[in-house]
Amino acid sequence: MFQTEYAQRVYEATAARAPWETEYLQAVREVLLSVEPVLAQNPDLEANAILERMVEPDRQIKFRVAWTDDQGTIQVNRGYRFEFNSAIGPYKGGIRFHESVNASILKFLGFEQVYKNALTGLWMGGAKGGSDFDPHGKSDAEVMRFCQAFMSELYRHIGPDTDVPAGDIGVGGREVGYLFGQYRRLRNEFSGVLTGKGLEFGGSLVRTEATGYGLGYYTQEVLRVLMNDSFQSKTVVVSGSGNVAIFAAEKATQLGGKVVTMSDSSGYVHDPEGIDLDLVKQIKLERRGRMSEYIAARPSATYVDGGKVWEVACDIALPCATQNEIEIDDAQSLIKSGVKIVAEGANMPTTPDAIDALRAAGVLFCPGKASNAGGVAVSGLEMAQDSQRVPWTFEQTDAKLQSIMTDIVACSLAAANKYGLGNDLFMGANIAGFERVAAAMLAQGVF
Repeated sequence: MFQTEYAQRVYEATAARAPWETEYLQAVREVLLSVEPVLAQNPDLEANAILERMVEPDRQIKFRVAWTDDQGTIQVNRGYRFEFNSAIGPYKGGIRFHESVNASILKFLGFEQVYKNALTGLWMGGAKGGSDFDPHGKSDAEVMRFCQAFMSELYRHIGPDTDVPAGDIGVGGREVGYLFGQYRRLRNEFSGVLTGKGLEFGGSLVRTEATGYGLGYYTQEVLRVLMNDSFQSKTVVVSGSGNVAIFAAEKATQLGGKVVTMSDSSGYVHDPEGIDLDLVKQIKLERRGRMSEYIAARPSATYVDGGKVWEVACDIALPCATQNEIEIDDAQSLIKSGVKIVAEGANMPTTPDAIDALRAAGVLFCPGKASNAGGVAVSGLEMAQDSQRVPWTFEQTDAKLQSIMTDIVACSLAAANKYGLGNDLFMGANIAGFERVAAAMLAQGVF
């Protein structure tokens, strides 16, 4: 599996400590395999135990969250924050509220965040946190009380120059507002400690669209640089129907593509005439409904209960739903249909064997730590605006986002070429992020 004894040893030691953390081990394996060319040429990395220090979070925080529901019953959830690495800036990463949240998922997300943030070129370290609390079906008052209880512990560990959380699955504008309000009350200060805030209190324009738009800009640049092509007249398959999927579909459409699918946990919609995004926004953002409702208003569309969008023929695939949604059979379906590029909008949506199959078939594979970095990039831009106490226009922020995403393509290709890997975006992204973090760690000594 590994070509270097150092990477093999570190992976085996990590797996031996927590073999049940499968998501985290998958992320570690991917990065360690990718950076082996760097390890082979830089023995000082092993001498300074860079890998051992990278795979172990700087700090792991776990706490009880007790809150009272609308019936007056006391509920208890678990809260977490994994602060992984702050070598290039304050810890930065989202907070996820979902019943599936556990240490393995948050560690995988936090570990990925380190390199994703490094790729943006902004001064941000990596972290992730959350709780097994599920806000769906809860009243606004219940969500507020939970957020206040959660922040009553978390506030001790975060700050604008220490750790700056953001939203993630289950944590949207409502939750960020409640979390920020409690932080402000407890600390008696107004600071940019959370991103994804409302525009009324320090938020940034483009933040809602950022991950999806960034995915579009990144994919467009890859098509331009490596294929002398664009989205124009391409059939695009998108999974998911949350913010990332909706705005990825919107940007792909603006750039000339035809998006023909969107999905949720129950199934997917296939609209050969092109997805009606206004209708999707009404269903998902305004009514919080199900994608199955789409076909009532669009006779051209079909709904496939329990299916996966990857069975639909396409030129471009944008997985924007959840981790490990593209499995080996799905990859083979995409390859057979003639897919040219797969760009990840979600975090780790493609399984390792599916990635191997896509790359072996010559499909341009764009890893999430690069292609979906738009969300955290605009979070970093929000931090800059908060520090200056000056809001930027939509056009200013969007232009900076596009510049960051095109720069990520360039630095990933430069890193791949540096180690004789051609135009391998997958290897290049991992190497570019790793090298920036490792250089900072070496410069700052051992601690």
